[in-house]
Amino acid sequence: MKKGNIITRLGFAALMLAAPAAFAQDIHFTQFDMQPLVVNPAFTGMFFGKVRANAIYRTQWSSVTVPYKTYGASVDMPIKSENGGYLAGGLQLYKDQAGDGNLSNFTGLVSIAYHKTFGDHGDEFSGSDLAVGLQGGWAQKSIDLSKLYFGDEFVNGSFVKGSTQEYLNGMGNSVNYALVNAGISFSRSFSRNFSMILGAGANNLNQPNDAITRKKKSDVGLAMRYTGELGFVWKVGDKLSLRPAVFAQSQASALELVYGNEFHYLVGDYYASETTFTPAIFLGGWMRGGDATMITAGLEIKNIRVGLAYDYNTSKLNNASNGNGGFEIALRYIAPYGVYGGRRSIPCPRF
Repeated sequence: MKKGNIITRLGFAALMLAAPAAFAQDIHFTQFDMQPLVVNPAFTGMFFGKVRANAIYRTQWSSVTVPYKTYGASVDMPIKSENGGYLAGGLQLYKDQAGDGNLSNFTGLVSIAYHKTFGDHGDEFSGSDLAVGLQGGWAQKSIDLSKLYFGDEFVNGSFVKGSTQEYLNGMGNSVNYALVNAGISFSRSFSRNFSMILGAGANNLNQPNDAITRKKKSDVGLAMRYTGELGFVWKVGDKLSLRPAVFAQSQASALELVYGNEFHYLVGDYYASETTFTPAIFLGGWMRGGDATMITAGLEIKNIRVGLAYDYNTSKLNNASNGNGGFEIALRYIAPYGVYGGRRSIPCPRF
């Protein structure tokens, strides 16, 4: 094994072992609008249709170590409607697998949200939606210590099985814990051409203990993660719309700020039929403050949205990563209403 590879692997092993003793960080996606239940449980059921299904795959840091891989999938739908509001439910699953030691996190969450809608009489294109959401579920975190390297296992440049791994193996390699999240959102359509959405969420409300290697009376809980979202849909032409958004989240000492815009262009008739959505293509440019420059692109056709994203790393890690960050592919399907099916007014389906 080359000296440079040994140093790199030792560095990442140290980071992995430090994670259980510090505040762990939750997952993130460049195409955050393609995993709305991860962003905010209040977004459960916030779409125009009967059922929505999302799937996403992300890989990153392949130029530095064993690639970090994240999978996500969700399904949500309205489950009960009444005059002036509706109740929605959903299921979110995701798995994150990081680095040489296969540090894995599998999480399953059930979401419920209530939406109160307000319409402006005399204007079918104006209206508001106020939603509150609650999410709860279970997570399992694990690590494969046999795939990690430790300093005391390298003697005079040769690998010799040491004592560190044996000690850690005795501490166990997995932990299970419950999660509770909550959120609120408000969306408003001012006209056919302009709408906005604002949301805020608080995750890990119960601050569970997610440490794999535990020490009595010194366990550290998973820090609460706070999120904030602001997005707009602004139709500037018959077929072109701008969709700027800002997404911020904070957890322990970590702060992430994503901002940018998506250019969305219709390639079919402006008015979709009762059972289909208008075909479109989109291209977006985004920044993750102090970390990466991102580009997104894709198409929408027959109720399906396919999106691709690429991150170019701009942080201090770019010397090791050669600028390579992450790649994502995402898929969304929305089952439309039937010709005579009941419709709900969604002011701004930005997320």
